[in-house]
Amino acid sequence: MNFEVILAYAFGLLILYIIGMLLVVPLKWIGKLIINGILGGVALFLINIIGNFVGFSIAINPINAIITGILGLPGVALILILQKIL
Repeated sequence: MNFEVILAYAFGLLILYIIGMLLVVPLKWIGKLIINGILGGVALFLINIIGNFVGFSIAINPINAIITGILGLPGVALILILQKIL
């Protein structure tokens, strides 16, 4: 085999590796956002169920959904703190 052919194969494999990594990294971020969103939504739901007994609830609206979707459980804590302050 020629050196040029081996070099072409190596370059092709490098390009495939780079493209693969560019596709995998956003999927990891999407997976993290989905997990954070599910955990945050469940936490809001549980807080509203338990909070009804003590007279405390958090409205589930688009802003709260975005905050908990991006931040997850720390977002729920942020909303709770803001609810108490304001």
